[in-house]
Amino acid sequence: MEYVIVDGEVLDRTEAKVDIEDRGYQFGDGVYEVIRVYNGKMFTGIEHLKRLAESAEKIRMKLPYSPEELLSRMEELISKNELDTGTVYMQFTRGTSPRNHVFPGGNVAPTFVAYTRKVARPVDPMEKGVRAILDEDIRWLRCDIKSLNLLGNLLSKQKAAEAGCFEAILHRGETVTEGSHSNISIVKDGVIITHQADNHILNGITRQKVLEICRNEGIPFEERAYTLDELSSADEVFSSGTTVEVMPVVEVAGKPVGNGQPGTVTRKLQTLFKTEIERQCGNI
Repeated sequence: MEYVIVDGEVLDRTEAKVDIEDRGYQFGDGVYEVIRVYNGKMFTGIEHLKRLAESAEKIRMKLPYSPEELLSRMEELISKNELDTGTVYMQFTRGTSPRNHVFPGGNVAPTFVAYTRKVARPVDPMEKGVRAILDEDIRWLRCDIKSLNLLGNLLSKQKAAEAGCFEAILHRGETVTEGSHSNISIVKDGVIITHQADNHILNGITRQKVLEICRNEGIPFEERAYTLDELSSADEVFSSGTTVEVMPVVEVAGKPVGNGQPGTVTRKLQTLFKTEIERQCGNI
């Protein structure tokens, strides 16, 4: 039996239902988070849940749980599903009401759903590196909100998949923003460069953890916009995200990055990031 949460109630997945007039279904009017689970423990769980609360506040939606309360509910769900390595997904929508572009009244409660999924660590691609395409960033201008509106991301990710690539690196004109489902950083002369956390990117929790590691280890980095030319001439490129951890990108738009192999800075970050996971969750 697989358990899920719907509106706070733990149910067998086969019993779970959401109304067809739910605003997430009709408008994408909601927010979500995905948290990595190792050894049955959430990695950076509270950080993800605080970001969820921030996203909800940005779209003027009040969540019925605090981050700490949600953490407890997710721990319960992970335990009931006996999840060892995988993810826990949750989303809140603005609730169910007759279809109307205007927000429903305050008497309409948010819809809350959550479920777990077994997902192995991507060990092989992390070792060998992955390929990426370039694609124009056509998304809206509030990418800092982790909303359910992901159509732009999906279109870019599908292009990457059809090209036999792992990721699509997005750019607005000559400025690189992020990937279709991850943050993108480059390395030049030993310095990591990643787009600043503004409305053009999602401030990834893994991205934040990587920068924290850099501060602690004295690895130089810059948070600023960088160009397609800088991407093209980078010594290293890596993707970072909840399910991909620190992923070397060894080819962009058919051109090798550096010598076409994962670079030394990326390798060091992979090792340090794994150490941080094990500090929180045990050996992996």
